[in-house]
Amino acid sequence: MESASKSSILIIDDEKTNILYLNRILSTDYEIYTAKDGEKGLKLVNEYVPDLILLDIVMPGMDGYEVLATLKTSEKTKAIPVIFITGLTGDEHESKGLALGADDYISKPFNDEIVRLRVRNQIKMIKQMRTIITQELAEHKSRTKAEFLSRMSHEMRTPMNAIMGTTSVAQIEDNVSVIQGHLKTIEKASREMMCLIDSMLDIADINDDKTKLVCSDFNVRVMVREALKRSNECKKQKQQSLSVEIDDEVPETVYGDEKNLSKALSHLLANAVKFTGEQGEILLKVLARKNENEILTLQFEVIDNGIGISKEHQESIFSLFEQVDENDTREFEGIGSGLFITKNIVQMMGGQIWVESEPGKGSKFVITVKVAK
Repeated sequence: MESASKSSILIIDDEKTNILYLNRILSTDYEIYTAKDGEKGLKLVNEYVPDLILLDIVMPGMDGYEVLATLKTSEKTKAIPVIFITGLTGDEHESKGLALGADDYISKPFNDEIVRLRVRNQIKMIKQMRTIITQELAEHKSRTKAEFLSRMSHEMRTPMNAIMGTTSVAQIEDNVSVIQGHLKTIEKASREMMCLIDSMLDIADINDDKTKLVCSDFNVRVMVREALKRSNECKKQKQQSLSVEIDDEVPETVYGDEKNLSKALSHLLANAVKFTGEQGEILLKVLARKNENEILTLQFEVIDNGIGISKEHQESIFSLFEQVDENDTREFEGIGSGLFITKNIVQMMGGQIWVESEPGKGSKFVITVKVAK
């Protein structure tokens, strides 16, 4: 239990004497891993992801400079601080190491106190940074939760008021045709309420890492038709045209998560309908892209001639509660969760999502997903 709370250090040095020495003066306070060459060191880094690396420069095979350069090219290891341990003298060696991203130097022959202090200082900075990041994430999560509850509360009141108000009026109405009209209003508001509840549950699952893939064989064209149905009513009200183009190379049947893919596509179509004006045009294209062994990449493009999105807003719209402008929520309604949910579904299915757009010239939202043939 005690060792689990220790910070970890990887020592990469081809000299057994140096490893034994460093292990002796550091093992009391830190969890120590050791490697006698650069290749083994890189394997251990990826296996254990230590808090700090002590790296010799002169080694057979990969030298310390090559090891450091490799570490800095990987997302998994580039943030790990590295202290060079070397007997080389001269400013050119230190300059080269610092230019590659080394954080500090310890010169040979070793001085016990200097080794301990330089290692302690790096570990201290790591812990301080992690504390700051943890606090920022906690604050962000708290703000997001509060905003989520506020927006959901506001958005759910609208259909709820429509259901309650229209029900009260219908109860005292005698005209059958008028009652039928009230029932349609109640039905529409009920569907809006169900969409909000579904979005709320999806967001909760994403935040709790509970979203899972449930795969089976499914017909791509049937899945597309089901996704289109969900946006039909709003599309008809705005007298928009929606056309579909499915490439001949797209297989009839594939193996993947039909439900989540249909949900992602529905959000993109609903987004296009929402931000495209009266009598606007929307096009859905389905394409077959990379075909590797038994894995196929499908690409879905939803193209509209709506309001468009400026470049500075194109990244933020995939975050929770974000829309093109803070006034858009009032003008177009919604909580800004559709693209956030879609992005998480697409990434879970091994794909990507992006947008190509200009203000006033419409938008093209693209998602790719990987399925089995």
